[in-house]
Amino acid sequence: MDNEVLEFQIGVGAEGGGGDADDDVVDIEHPVEDEELDDSPPFTSGVGGAGGVTGTDEIYLPEGDLLDLEPYEGMEFESEEAAKAFYNSYARRVGFSTRVSSSRRSRRDGAIIQRQFVCAKEGFRNLNEKRTKDREIKRPRTITRVGCKASLSVKMQDSGKWVVSGFVREHNHELVPPDQVHCLRSHRQISGPAKTLIDTLQAAGMGPRRIMSALIKEYGGISKVGFTEVDCRNYMRNNRQRSLEGDIQLVLDYLRQMDAENPNFFYAVQGDEDHGMNNIFWADPKARMNYTYFGDTVTFDTTYRSNRYRLPFAPFTGVNHHGQPVLFGCAFLINESETSFIWLFRTWLMAMCGRPPVSITTDHDSVIRSALTQVFPDTRHRFCKWHIFKKGQEKLSHVFLKHPNFEAEFHKCVNLTESIEEFESCWMSLVDRYALSDHEWLQTIYSSRRQWVPVYLRDTFFAEMSITQRSDSMNSYFDGYVNASTNLSQFFKLYEKSLESRNEKEVKADYDTMNTLPILRTPSPMEKQASELYTRKIFMRFQEELVGTLTFMASKAEDDGEVITYQVAKFGEDHKAYYVKFNVLEMKASCSCQMFEFSGLLCRHILAVFRVTNVLTLPSHYILKRWTRNAKSNVILEEPSGDVYTNYLESHTVRYNTLRHEAFKFIDEGAKSLETYDIAMDALQEAGKRVTHAIKNEGTIAMSNGRVRVDSFSNGCSANNTRWEDAGRLDQQMSEDDMDNKIRELTNEIEYANRKCEVYRSNLISVLKDVEDHKLQLSIEVQNIKISMKDGL
Repeated sequence: MDNEVLEFQIGVGAEGGGGDADDDVVDIEHPVEDEELDDSPPFTSGVGGAGGVTGTDEIYLPEGDLLDLEPYEGMEFESEEAAKAFYNSYARRVGFSTRVSSSRRSRRDGAIIQRQFVCAKEGFRNLNEKRTKDREIKRPRTITRVGCKASLSVKMQDSGKWVVSGFVREHNHELVPPDQVHCLRSHRQISGPAKTLIDTLQAAGMGPRRIMSALIKEYGGISKVGFTEVDCRNYMRNNRQRSLEGDIQLVLDYLRQMDAENPNFFYAVQGDEDHGMNNIFWADPKARMNYTYFGDTVTFDTTYRSNRYRLPFAPFTGVNHHGQPVLFGCAFLINESETSFIWLFRTWLMAMCGRPPVSITTDHDSVIRSALTQVFPDTRHRFCKWHIFKKGQEKLSHVFLKHPNFEAEFHKCVNLTESIEEFESCWMSLVDRYALSDHEWLQTIYSSRRQWVPVYLRDTFFAEMSITQRSDSMNSYFDGYVNASTNLSQFFKLYEKSLESRNEKEVKADYDTMNTLPILRTPSPMEKQASELYTRKIFMRFQEELVGTLTFMASKAEDDGEVITYQVAKFGEDHKAYYVKFNVLEMKASCSCQMFEFSGLLCRHILAVFRVTNVLTLPSHYILKRWTRNAKSNVILEEPSGDVYTNYLESHTVRYNTLRHEAFKFIDEGAKSLETYDIAMDALQEAGKRVTHAIKNEGTIAMSNGRVRVDSFSNGCSANNTRWEDAGRLDQQMSEDDMDNKIRELTNEIEYANRKCEVYRSNLISVLKDVEDHKLQLSIEVQNIKISMKDGL
């Protein structure tokens, strides 16, 4: 029989040793790298001769008087395992670790007939050039071999018993004291009761560090636990791996079933789903439809490690028209590599019909950032500020304890600064004042400040009502249903319950919006208009801003001819002023606070400017459909309102502001000198006469039976002649006054036609809106019936 090498996990292997061969036996060596001590399972002697912590091994220990004996030649054991366990027990008492050095098999039947157990420090490291050539060693191993000769040799007798054939007591190194023996490789054993406790605590969602703390308390010290945190971590990892392999198949079966039941269900598995574990993504039809309505901003959260395997459960979420979290799809990631994230983002984008979001929020992670840059180059990427603050509690805990005011100042610097310059100045001052300029974590988050500090992000839509809030969608969609103790076999039941609960909450919010009237707090037509357009929660937020305008004053600061800049501040607080630029002709305004850009709702500063410039209703371009009660409707209701009175107010406001704007320019120029003043006065008087004349002529126009009737014309034209006539048919002898009257008549007819069109348009949109409201009411009733039936069951 040729020599063969067998690998054992009993102890820490050796490169040398072994006895002399004879005609009946062959030597077998068992090399195992003992320098891998911190990454491998601890020594556990099993009945079958194989070691390692597998979760099913039973530790073999010597009994009776053998526990206190020292080995001697001729000593007998019932089995090889008994001899091995005895020598390891002896080594524990003395203070060294053991391993199997070599074996001998019979040439006749291949059975092992001789073993040699040695001190783990026996021999020297074998510097195998073939293994290290052209290969960079990333983590050099500590040298532990010192050529120790201590050993125990046993051989099998014809009777089947094993007898000690050789024993070397002396060591050439210091032995380990009793309180450190548990750190030695061959003595790091996880007992059956310890495994049971670890399994229980792991199922409850506890990590290795907390589990070890519980074990130390339970056993009365780390030396009595018998293994290290590394061993606990390895045991838990092996547990997760075994459980995960079976449960992943349950996930795939569930997704295949959902896909078969609904053609709009989407799921994908990275690689071959029939071989091995892979990353998984899925999105149900409702999630995909939600994205068409509310996919402008997305949150992607990998910190939601929802199950006991610590497998990253990564939901894509957003915010609906009630400000509630809404789901866009989910994933299980086997690993969090850049390749995995790139695959996931591309797959999710495919499921969402290839339309990338305006913005996306993720945890602070450089790998995710790199993947997003490749898949969504035009999407604004933001790190979750709440997660950064939470991480800061760990990284800056010593600073918080030493300086109680630091945390409040830190939050104020991030949340309440109004400009980039102010933030930069505040940050530098804070870092210098508390001597933190060399703090590594602070330097890291400062270098990425453009992706999480609000002042850098306000120009992008994130659907948040306040720059200081935590995103409601972040890590909260499945709260109350899925937690760290949830395993995959339970996951989808709880997942479906959470979907049902979120749907019920949306239906309830729809019902409240459609069937309850909000209390108006001002006589403003704008407030009434908003109450009829926005959902209840969004209207309450808008109303808060509208009422807030009462404490602000807006004064003109600059006028460049097209855009007027207003300074808006509370009385006596000009040093805290905001600046609003207002284009009168286009009815567009922008504020230095950038609330509309960030949240999609107008701030109190712009609303204050609207108040002083007589803008009585919201311009259509400031009503985002995604915040309205008809956000899921196909009717475009954010177009100019069909209400004739509202249109009249808007057109009157535009005319008023335009005339006032031009008049002020005229006055500024006319007052520069006495000559220009006289000319300006004459021009104003002449203009006044022409306006008065026009008003008198306009007053002769009245409505009769829905048609325009002209009472009199200076040329005696018939009062019934109100039709459009070709200019070529006009009498060439008409006087100039007759021409003016005719033009006025035709103009009035055009205005009347426009008004009639507006009425028709108003009626049409009103009908469409009623249809949509009726559909929504029916949907709510159906959902309520379903809920009541479910409760009845």
